[in-house]
Amino acid sequence: MSTPENPGTAGEQHVPERREVTVRRAPKYVPFLVLGGLLGFAVAAFLAYGLPGDAAYDAGAVFGFFMILCGAGGVILGGAAALILDRLSVRRARRAVVESVPDSVPDTGDQPEA
Repeated sequence: MSTPENPGTAGEQHVPERREVTVRRAPKYVPFLVLGGLLGFAVAAFLAYGLPGDAAYDAGAVFGFFMILCGAGGVILGGAAALILDRLSVRRARRAVVESVPDSVPDTGDQPEA
C-alpha cells in the first residue's frame, strides 16, 4: 500500500481546477419591498391629509385604513419590480472561466509595517 504525498510538500505540482461560472447582478429584494411599503405609506398620508374628506370620518382613521391598503400595494409593487429586474439580470448574465490558484505564502496574520 502506498501513501499519497503530503499536500504541503514543496515538490508537489498544483494542477489548477477550471470551472465555468455565471456572473450577474441580481437585485436585493428586501430594499425593494421596504421602499414600496414606504411609498405606499406616503400615498396613504397624501390621501388622508392632503385631499378634502368627509367630516364624518376622522383623518387618523382614514390614514390607518389607507395605510394598510397602500402599504400592502406598495410592497407588492416593490416585489414585482424586483422580480422584473431579476429576470432582466438573468438575460444579461455573462459566462466566465475561473481557475483555482494555491496560496503561495501561508497567511500568518503578521502585517508588514508601512
